[in-house]
Amino acid sequence: MNQEIQFQPVLLGSDINVYGMARSFHQEYGVKSVAIGKGILGPCTASKIVTVEVVEPNLEDDQVFVKTLLDFAKRYEGSGKKLLLVPCGDNYIKLLVRNQEKLRGAYVFECISEELLMRLSIKESFYQVCTEHGFAFPKTTTCSYENYKTVELPFDFPVIIKPSNSVAYWNCRFPHKKKVFVAQNKQEYDAILEAIYGSSYKDHLILQEYIPGDDSNMRVMNCYCGRDGKVKLIALGNALLEEHSPEGIGSYAAIINGYDEKLNQRMKNFLEGIGYVGFANFDMKYDQRDGTYKLFEMNLRQGRSSYYVTAAGYNLAKWLVDDVIYHKDMPCTVATNKVLWTIIPEKIIFQYVKSESAKAEARALIKAGKVCHSYYYEGDRSLKRWVHYKKNQFHYFEKYKRYFGNKGLRD
Repeated sequence: MNQEIQFQPVLLGSDINVYGMARSFHQEYGVKSVAIGKGILGPCTASKIVTVEVVEPNLEDDQVFVKTLLDFAKRYEGSGKKLLLVPCGDNYIKLLVRNQEKLRGAYVFECISEELLMRLSIKESFYQVCTEHGFAFPKTTTCSYENYKTVELPFDFPVIIKPSNSVAYWNCRFPHKKKVFVAQNKQEYDAILEAIYGSSYKDHLILQEYIPGDDSNMRVMNCYCGRDGKVKLIALGNALLEEHSPEGIGSYAAIINGYDEKLNQRMKNFLEGIGYVGFANFDMKYDQRDGTYKLFEMNLRQGRSSYYVTAAGYNLAKWLVDDVIYHKDMPCTVATNKVLWTIIPEKIIFQYVKSESAKAEARALIKAGKVCHSYYYEGDRSLKRWVHYKKNQFHYFEKYKRYFGNKGLRD
């Protein structure tokens, strides 16, 4: 580890995204990360590379958030270490952006303005930004709690239904709740909207046309933009399979790194054009009808599947540290190496992926030893983690058998 400046990664959250970042820091610098979150989730349990030092159930309250982080920072006073703050969830990036001035000095980080956050995090305004920059996206409309019974759809079924405000939706509860719904007909559509608005969620819903094609048509892109507003890293991923459990729909379960020069350049121009800083994660789908990528959403952080970038040889922690801690001049790197990244057993990939070409590529990478499982890390082995890992993998067989293809209002 570079001895010029010592730093301590402080990660916000405790999910698989947090573990992926902790693994990146450990691989590159041999450093153990600490985390602050609302709870302790499975990926960070019994780990040697990250410990959840503070659990605060009310962390999403701005005052509690600021006090918790400032109190934690006092533990490191006089240590000579810079506290590198890394938000790993939508709620945490919003909290950090809103309270950034109160935390500067105690922590080292870079983030966007609150004005830009609002433009990009609310899906309606994000699609307006897409229009301004020439990005294609699915035909889209919205409904509100006040008009959802009368709104007319400008496209045919199937229809995708998802929240405009993901943080508010995460905190609501109702039977058969899913991260994203797909309504096959008007009857299903009406029932889903009634269920959502019968909960505490009263914000807008995004209603979108369904882009044909299975999970292997999905694409994910992770980028890092430096303090100077220039893109430093671009890494495209071709999805093989998504998760299909109610809480996991839309999250990637297996990815092979991809490359598309035209898309890379457009994304670089977009991010630099809006003055973005930090990690950015994009979800999109290749539309075979017109040969374009249709952009679904932008996450203002690294994605929960973003360890696929580190696995291919482009360590996310290194780009962050070189920029924010060491202030290095960095060119734009476009990821070209390939690896099969997965959080599920390989057997599930070959059982549920429909694309024969995608399965053939996966087999070739496995044969070449170019496969990486986020949960399984040689540097973080113990009996307890091994048992947890085996249980986690076993449950995926049950989940896919029960939920595969089910995006309706039912279990």
